[in-house]
Amino acid sequence: MLRVIFNQKGGVGKSTITCNLAAVAARRGLRTLVIDLDTQANATQYLLGEQPREAADTIAGYFEDTLSFRIYPRDIHAIARPTGYDNLAVVAAHPALETLQGRLESRYKIYKLRESLNALEGYDRIYIDTPPALNFYTRSALIAANRCLVPFDCDAFAQQALDELIAAVDELKIDHNPELVIEAIIINQFQSRARLPGELVDRLREQGRPVAEPYLPSSVKVRESHQVARPLIDLAPRHKLTAAFIELHDYLEAK
Repeated sequence: MLRVIFNQKGGVGKSTITCNLAAVAARRGLRTLVIDLDTQANATQYLLGEQPREAADTIAGYFEDTLSFRIYPRDIHAIARPTGYDNLAVVAAHPALETLQGRLESRYKIYKLRESLNALEGYDRIYIDTPPALNFYTRSALIAANRCLVPFDCDAFAQQALDELIAAVDELKIDHNPELVIEAIIINQFQSRARLPGELVDRLREQGRPVAEPYLPSSVKVRESHQVARPLIDLAPRHKLTAAFIELHDYLEAK
C-alpha cells in the first residue's frame, strides 16, 4: 500500500502527518518506508535528526541516476536509511532536487518513480511526503501511488485550495493513474471550541468528501516533537495527539 500526502498549501502538516502515521505503522510491526520528495527535507530531519550533506545517497541521487546511462542504477532500497526505530526507514531528500527538476521534466522522467516502486520489495507500507506544489516530484508521487491523503487545516482559504487540489488529482488520475483515489481528508490542528473549523468540516461532509476520523487536535507537543526529531509515538506515547494519530492510522487501515 502506497500513500502520498499532498496539499499545495504550505504549513498544513504534511511532514508531521507523514512521519507520525509511518511511525505508528512501524510500531504495529509493518515494514514501513518514508520517501521525502520536498527540498525542505522536513520529513528527513524529523526521522533522522539531520539532513544529509551529500546528494548521492538521497532521492536526489536516485533521480540523478535516471538521467545517466549507468548500467546498474541504484534502486530505492539501496538509498533507504534506517531511522533508529524498528521497521521504519526513510529515503532522504536533498536541496539538489530543486536544480534537477527542470532536467527531469525535459527528459520526461515522470514515470521513473512508479517503475522503481512497483519493483520494490521488503516494505508493507510506503508513505511519500511531497512539496507544497503540484510540481514534477508531486506528480511523480501521485502517478506512483494508489492512495492520496490530503491534510486540511481549517483555514478560511482551505476550501478553495481543496477544490483545486481535487480537480488536479482527478485530472492526473484520468491521464496517468486510474488506480489513484483520494483516500481521506485529514483534519489537522482542529480546534473544537472555535466556530469556523466545525463549519468548514461540516461543509466538507455535506459535499460528500472523505473526511477521516478522528480529527487531529492542535497541540504544542508537535513543535517539541520536531525539535527533538522524535515521532510522537516515541516521544509521548500517552499524549492526546499521539492517541489521535494511532486512531487515525487504524481508521485508514480498516477502510
